[in-house]
Amino acid sequence: MTERKKIAYVFPIYNERGNIEVLYRTLVEELKRIESRYTFEFVFVDDGSKDDSLELLLELREQDPRVTVLSFARNYGHQMAVTAGIDYAEADAVVIMDSDLQDPPAVSIQLIERWESGADVVYAQRRTRKDTAFKRTTAHAFYWALSKLASIEIPRNTGDFRLLDRRVVAELRKYREHNRFLRGLVSYVGFRQEAVLFDRDARLSGETGYPLRKMMKFAADGILGFSTVPLQLISRVGLAISALAFLGIIYSVTVRLVAPETTVPGWAFVTVAMFLLGGIQLTMLGVLGSYVGRIYVEVQHRPLYSFALVAGGTEGRDDRTETVRRIG
Repeated sequence: MTERKKIAYVFPIYNERGNIEVLYRTLVEELKRIESRYTFEFVFVDDGSKDDSLELLLELREQDPRVTVLSFARNYGHQMAVTAGIDYAEADAVVIMDSDLQDPPAVSIQLIERWESGADVVYAQRRTRKDTAFKRTTAHAFYWALSKLASIEIPRNTGDFRLLDRRVVAELRKYREHNRFLRGLVSYVGFRQEAVLFDRDARLSGETGYPLRKMMKFAADGILGFSTVPLQLISRVGLAISALAFLGIIYSVTVRLVAPETTVPGWAFVTVAMFLLGGIQLTMLGVLGSYVGRIYVEVQHRPLYSFALVAGGTEGRDDRTETVRRIG
């Protein structure tokens, strides 16, 4: 009898008390269609939730030995939670899903089927999405900017909902930067990547873990982590301003020599020009500071995350838990 392949599901959790039970029940029901061919592990990473999400997860762990609960010592963010789950999972493939049921569990089976057809990465690409007009507009603007600036091609209208083959997981574990943009890292490592289109549902309950402030930081991680265009733009702006200044000098000298009576002395133009140049310089310094700040964070070599609790596993799990602590 052929040994069944193992699929690990990774769920980042932050204040999801209203979604956890429904997510678990829905997923388990969907997986009954293929459980004769696979074994499953469910890795829930609690990202410092302030509600009773952790208690609900531990109750699930008591009911189902396939459930593993990793609890951070504090809130590290969505991307770190996904990273911890990827670091911990040992399986033939890892499926990453959000826990608010916007990523339909039924679609994960399509990801598995496409993986069995030979793809190493299968990403779920949104055909439609039930979000606010503001969210759709900003998402479109972000992906447009990313496509223009990034040094690699990152598929549009995708989140972290995807399946990764174990070879891809092994490669991702080598990338330990702190300002993480996982969908960019997955594109960066390569391998055979294919899309599965799906219609994204509305959030079941609770509030999004990505308010505007976090969305802006996430966008910065994506652009600054995979593009040096902002740095190149500084040089281009500087050259353009220098060219304009040189033309201004030629114009001023010409007017002074040819028609000195037309020159009108005044400080308004000079003042406006000073403020304009000052603003441009500060903006340039801000871009440089963003890159330098990232360098500063990376050279400190601090752990990506720390666990307050690890509850999971059967045989061989204790040794792997220690490995996770070292990786983090």
